[in-house]
Amino acid sequence: MIWNWQQEDWPNFHWDERKLAMSEAAFIEGAGVTIGASKHLADSDRQNLSIEILSHEAVDTSAIEGEHLDRGSVQSSIQRQLGLAADRRRATAAEAGIAEMMVDLYRHLAAPLTEETMLNWHRQLMTGRADLTDIGCYRTDTEPMQIVSGAIYDPKVHYEAPPSAQVPAEMIRFLDWFARTAPGGERPLPAVTRAGIAHLWFESIHPFEDGNGRIGRAIAEKALAQGLSIPVITGMAGTLLKHRKDYYAALERASKTLDITDWLIWFADKTIESQQRTLAQIEFILAKSQMFGRLRGKLNTRQEKALLRMFAEGPDGFKGGLSAANYMSITGAPSATATRDLTALVEMEALIRTGERKSTRYSLLKTVG
Repeated sequence: MIWNWQQEDWPNFHWDERKLAMSEAAFIEGAGVTIGASKHLADSDRQNLSIEILSHEAVDTSAIEGEHLDRGSVQSSIQRQLGLAADRRRATAAEAGIAEMMVDLYRHLAAPLTEETMLNWHRQLMTGRADLTDIGCYRTDTEPMQIVSGAIYDPKVHYEAPPSAQVPAEMIRFLDWFARTAPGGERPLPAVTRAGIAHLWFESIHPFEDGNGRIGRAIAEKALAQGLSIPVITGMAGTLLKHRKDYYAALERASKTLDITDWLIWFADKTIESQQRTLAQIEFILAKSQMFGRLRGKLNTRQEKALLRMFAEGPDGFKGGLSAANYMSITGAPSATATRDLTALVEMEALIRTGERKSTRYSLLKTVG
């Protein structure tokens, strides 16, 4: 198998710009809508939104690699990193490390990407790892760096990266390209195209012993943010996790060619999907603010507690909807009280009721504008 970096014209990727024009325009338009919508949030809600996005990104980008972290612990670590009040729950080294990396990314979205930035991210990610030789530096092992699956006795090689001796020179070339293609650089590229190329190129070099996927997705987020008038996190990891199998397959296909049009089209579609998910989060927070403003003075403590718990579940809400039993568990209310409270919440247009008898479920009425 001849990989992309083994081809004569490497790393001169080429693609059909016309096939990406609509996606690039949609991304810029969507960013304008997202930024505009976020301006309607209260400062506290805007801060909470940033923490939510960062914690989801941290957990989801780790889950893509098969590492499952506690979202609450990660969120607490992010709050502490930002100098905010947080609960005292203890985070594992992995949870604290990815939280530190995400906050560093968030604080320096507009800053140039440097070797020291990436080496620092790697040190943060690999905190507590005693099984690695190279932490905070590029890989040095002379054995092939391969991505494999299947049984040990019959592995399937999905990709083999350049030898470690080539990595420093490859990264110098990559970082030079990243600087030249930035807004204001010598050869600026549209945001989505630049992010897609950066992610693929970085993953093709695979410069670290571990953590390449998480750092590569952070680089893509940085590239997307730098293409906007106001740098913001797009929130790619959740979408890529949702499409994890296709994501790996798309990367594998793209690693065999320098014509990356198909990869960029796939990446652009997922970028727009991610942007729409983030906008849905903003609208959800606005709906929460509007609902509690409209119902101020009308809710009893049980109803308020239940609504806050439902909003805490996020835009997707309770899986299968809220039942009377759920309400009783959340509030401690007896059955008859729960029924009265829920009926009142429907009458106040806070909840929507579906189903009958034991199948009755309640969901939030989410209205913005």
